[in-house]
Amino acid sequence: MLAGELRLAGIEAVVLERLTEPMRQSRALGFSARTMEEFGQRGLLEHFGDLGVIPIGHFGGMPLDYTIVPGGNFGVRGVPQARTESILHTWATGHGAEIRRGWQLTALSTDDDGVEARATTPDGERTLRARYIVGCDGARSAVRTLAGIDFPGYEATIEMLMADVSDVQVRLRPTGELGEAGMVVVLPVGPDTTRVVVFERGAGVRPTTQPPTFQEVADAFKRVTGDDIHSGTPRWLSYFTDSSRQAAQYRAGRVFLAGDAAHIHMPIGAQGISAGVGDAVNLGWKLAATLNGTAPDGLLDTYHDERHPVGARILANTLTQRSLYLGGPEMEPMRAVFAELLAYEDAQKLLVGMVTGLDITYGETDGAHPLQGHRLPDFDLTGHDTGTVTAYALLHGGRGFVLDLDGDQALASAAAPWTDRIDVVRPATRPQHAPAGTGALLVRPDGYIAWAAAEGAGPDGLTEALGRWFGAPRENRPS
Repeated sequence: MLAGELRLAGIEAVVLERLTEPMRQSRALGFSARTMEEFGQRGLLEHFGDLGVIPIGHFGGMPLDYTIVPGGNFGVRGVPQARTESILHTWATGHGAEIRRGWQLTALSTDDDGVEARATTPDGERTLRARYIVGCDGARSAVRTLAGIDFPGYEATIEMLMADVSDVQVRLRPTGELGEAGMVVVLPVGPDTTRVVVFERGAGVRPTTQPPTFQEVADAFKRVTGDDIHSGTPRWLSYFTDSSRQAAQYRAGRVFLAGDAAHIHMPIGAQGISAGVGDAVNLGWKLAATLNGTAPDGLLDTYHDERHPVGARILANTLTQRSLYLGGPEMEPMRAVFAELLAYEDAQKLLVGMVTGLDITYGETDGAHPLQGHRLPDFDLTGHDTGTVTAYALLHGGRGFVLDLDGDQALASAAAPWTDRIDVVRPATRPQHAPAGTGALLVRPDGYIAWAAAEGAGPDGLTEALGRWFGAPRENRPS
């Protein structure tokens, strides 16, 4: 995702991938409502075909209607991670990103001008030099380790074993089934394959990082459910735990972290894959602007400032859900309290916004227009010469834009010195579903609203916002 974001802005991007072949298995089987929007902002969503979403989900095992917020759902249904990766690979390489497979990072060093990375490759050791390096290399990130970035958090206390199995009939339990002995989730992952996830209360954590054997999974499944799946054929075996850690900093000079390299937590509600995509979309345009020489001072620092609180909030909600869902009888008072809270619509909206990522805000919002810092919702626009397009279609090229809903020439004049990096869009008529009472918006390339004005308010504050997020105007920028 990050390589594609950089290529949209013409930045040379090289991905060093340890695996020699794409992974065929899929830990994640979908992504969140906000990630659907982010893919839509880049024109990627259509490549997934018809997508089904899950309207009713849970928070810590407590049922929750995720449609209570506009655009809300509990995630896309049954999209294997391998398919998502394939679509992103095609998109990124189609824009010119280079993927080097079988390359494994072994050393890195930084100086005032860039970073040097050493890697083992199929053709021996190689050294690359770049302006920046981003560790998107998972929970055991070599980039994070080599950069000396701390990864504080909590050790695993529980473990969930997982097997993709065929040649056996297993009753589906897609939302989980909890009993005294533990919990199981059973759901289809293909025409002939079923995923089995089992948590056995009191089993603890195995003293290894190796995947479990199928015998271990089947034995645990039988102890928890009484059902026997030993006759099945395992296709893939894995596990996950409730270990929760977050990098102390997402940036150390020319080194950045994103995805599981920056944060790990129990996978609930597709928040893992979705947080990683959100990191990439936030960082990509900022790195690109810096490398293209248009970024304002401090823009790269906003990556940590904006995304670190998002990661911390995900760790908090997944740990809370772990306790509610998988805790023993001692958690009954907490479940009773949550049951009372979930009778209130505001509490429901808070939890749905938290899990979906739809309530993420960036920057200072106190005293600002109510939309400032929030994500842009999608809606249709009828342009003067472009026919009908959507708001998200305006973001397909990775550029920000000013949306002039008032038809105020002063807005276009104020934005003109920045039109080498943003667009000015004026619909022929006011869109039916545009935000009520709003006359103009400045939208960042990641789909967040950097500035907004009430109807008839004019461009007051627009040039300041443009300078803050998009750098000096054309005539004032150093050559």
